[in-house]
Amino acid sequence: MRSPRRTALIIAGIVAGVFLLLTYARYRRDIGPAFKRISTGSQIARSRCGPIEYAVTGEGPPVLVVHGAGGGFDQGLELGDSLARAGFRVIAMSRFGYLRTPLPANATAPAQADAHACLLDALNIKQAAVLGVSAGGPSALQFALRFPDRTTALVLLVPAAYTPRPNQEPPMRTPRGTMFLFDTALRSDFLFWAGGKLAHDTFIRSILGTPPEVVASASAEEKARLQMFLEHILPISPRREGLLNDAVVTSSLPRYELEKFTAPTLAISTADDLYGTFDGARYTAEHVPHARFIGYPRGGHMLVGRNAEAASEIAAFLKVSLLQR
Repeated sequence: MRSPRRTALIIAGIVAGVFLLLTYARYRRDIGPAFKRISTGSQIARSRCGPIEYAVTGEGPPVLVVHGAGGGFDQGLELGDSLARAGFRVIAMSRFGYLRTPLPANATAPAQADAHACLLDALNIKQAAVLGVSAGGPSALQFALRFPDRTTALVLLVPAAYTPRPNQEPPMRTPRGTMFLFDTALRSDFLFWAGGKLAHDTFIRSILGTPPEVVASASAEEKARLQMFLEHILPISPRREGLLNDAVVTSSLPRYELEKFTAPTLAISTADDLYGTFDGARYTAEHVPHARFIGYPRGGHMLVGRNAEAASEIAAFLKVSLLQR
């Protein structure tokens, strides 16, 4: 007869095995639709800068949406949804290393800006407003600097942007736990999926750059928006090269010649953004001629409780800017 201890170990092994099978089944149930979501709705532009994935929605004046870290054309469409509904034609691309846009040897912010121009050329668009979000900020700024005649307006939303800091600290901050996640959860779709289930608050803080206590007191609608945003980073595997490149670009942001900018410019951020974009957004607006800065005291990197207000401000700003040209 088996000893009680051996019997208990066998039962524990069976339970653990069943748990792992159920967990993996749940993962497969979630990851399948994630891959399906990014496999439709986009096209490939064969531009002079190489292949660039993009999608277009809405009708009206063109707005190029430059997505942030962990994004792609899908994130760009979600970020630009309110603009499409407000009467703009949204062009959402996948930046270098994201989804079906390959990572070239030169993937710096200026090279990305040139690729933005190449995409507009391929679509026969001479001018466009540019919305640079988070890690999309550097290439959006470079586009406005390198192609002033093609930039009808520039919007920087919680942007990765230069600001002078004491003791030569980097302009962008890294939330607690982010580098650990780069070495673990961001290495595979399963680890990211599992981490999002088991360490939700850590992901909110370290991936979305938002204080968990801000989310805890948010409306059900806002909580659902953040949950969808987090889930839509999956699949992570076809975004990893872009994420790693963004980490390099944003770790050493130089100061651009902001005084030479000519496009109407709006910068928006929150004081409690854990990526520290508030100071960079304000500094940029202070040095770009006639730029406007909107700073919210609370909301984190995801502008919790301020998202709808910010979207309305952006749409109104773009409409006024286009009327003035």
